[in-house]
Amino acid sequence: MRTLLPRLAILAVTAAATFVAGAQDNVRLPDLGSSANALISPREAEQYGAMMLRQMHALDMTLDDALLDQYINDLGFRLVAASERPKDHFTFFIVKDTQINAFAAPGGYVGVNAGLINITQTESELAGVMAHEIGHINQNHLYRAFEDSKKNAPLMALVLLGAIAAGAGGGGDAAPAVLMGGQGLLMQRQINFTRKDEAEADRVGIQTLGNAGFNPDAMADFFGRMQDTLRVGQGEESLPALLQTHPVTLTRISEAKARARTLEEKLANRPAQPTIDKANWEKSTAPVLYVKDPTTLVTAGGKVVPGSAADTYSLMRERVRVLSGDAQQLATYYATNLKRKDFDTAANRYGYALALIRTNHGNQAVEQLQPLLNSQPNSLALRLTMADAYVDAGRNGDAMAIYKSLHANSPRNKAVILGYAKALAGTGRSDDARTAAAMMRPLLDDSDDPEFFRTYGLASERSGDSVRAAEAYADSAYLAGRPFDAMEQLKRLLKRDDLDYYQRSRIQSRISDLTPLLLELRKKRVATDDNPDGRSQLHQPL
Repeated sequence: MRTLLPRLAILAVTAAATFVAGAQDNVRLPDLGSSANALISPREAEQYGAMMLRQMHALDMTLDDALLDQYINDLGFRLVAASERPKDHFTFFIVKDTQINAFAAPGGYVGVNAGLINITQTESELAGVMAHEIGHINQNHLYRAFEDSKKNAPLMALVLLGAIAAGAGGGGDAAPAVLMGGQGLLMQRQINFTRKDEAEADRVGIQTLGNAGFNPDAMADFFGRMQDTLRVGQGEESLPALLQTHPVTLTRISEAKARARTLEEKLANRPAQPTIDKANWEKSTAPVLYVKDPTTLVTAGGKVVPGSAADTYSLMRERVRVLSGDAQQLATYYATNLKRKDFDTAANRYGYALALIRTNHGNQAVEQLQPLLNSQPNSLALRLTMADAYVDAGRNGDAMAIYKSLHANSPRNKAVILGYAKALAGTGRSDDARTAAAMMRPLLDDSDDPEFFRTYGLASERSGDSVRAAEAYADSAYLAGRPFDAMEQLKRLLKRDDLDYYQRSRIQSRISDLTPLLLELRKKRVATDDNPDGRSQLHQPL
């Protein structure tokens, strides 16, 4: 895990600026009369964004799945690489919310709701929404929005961290009430991007979209489809959240389409670039080098048979649907509709298999997956899901064979390692647990996933390394938004009299890193899931 953030200042109501003023390096804005950069540096913005994500983990608001996390970040960084500022920090994640929305937060954190992913029809549409949010960050719109909100109503922007902490501290219905159905946390209504900001995010987003090899028309097409959901007599509360936070007009859609056509012509006429083929938009025509995601599905002969295979996007869309929904209802939904020829696709059968696994019908899931794997044997997504199905069916030997093969080909793939390590740690044999821990250890410094550290802790514990296990469990608690719990675990661990010099030094270093954060939380009376002392003071003026 990365070093704990010693300077994280967690602010409550009076620090609303820390949410809406996230920014990146190389600020290109004119002087707006007060220095937003002095209020929050790019490094601090990244720290606030990281804290936001940890609090969302604590409230179970994120869709934590290694394969989906890998997919959404691969897609996001493909766009970032083609953007105006490819070196800026970004983190992409999926929000476990069925509302149709996406948002940008301080430090380059971009959240995409499960509901939005579910209703997209192509990967270009999904990429278009993400490119728009990247555009807001690239153009420093959060800074501008802060300046406006500060002038008009300093207290109207309840800080993101305070809102999440309120939900965590209150329990029960508090989180939905404070977070306004999962989207209030974004405070996008309070941010209130101007029409100019929206047009600018469209412009740079469409440029990024085309540069990354996606259909430049996809953004306008998607927003247009969202606008079609409007009906005469519907109130604002009936709108998709995306349209409430990103108002769409016919003029805006027309302008977006015009920009797309201009970019299309520019890319098509670019010397030494592939000619754009509208029938194959999902294939990369990017002017930047990009290796297509290795989970792309192909047949045994290396070709995709039209109508017989799904691309990675289609599989991941169904994975989001199943992991964010009611598995039992979805199993019935897939089983019923797969009788229709037009519904019987590889992606829908994959979704059915996932729903079966989640409802503990592993053998049936294997039956659904086997024909797909027979025609698409190189699919990482299908092979990992088959391994999960084998585990659920009690066929551990078959699962291990898949994990071992995948790990040999992709020794640093986190989704593969996490699945393999869980299976090894679950055998009950200390040698297997030791292998799992050794496999995971090189990736710890690059991971901010609580589940990754929980699994490493379990593997270490079952291999007999109780100190490493305790450290990992503390790291997992911290990343899951429970910093006070993490500190208590570390303090208990430090009291052991069997620690050697290196173990004691590691633990003391963690405690030193965590201490300033906890002091700031207590000072500001911010409640967290493991800090009830801050609850009563959270909403009082400071």
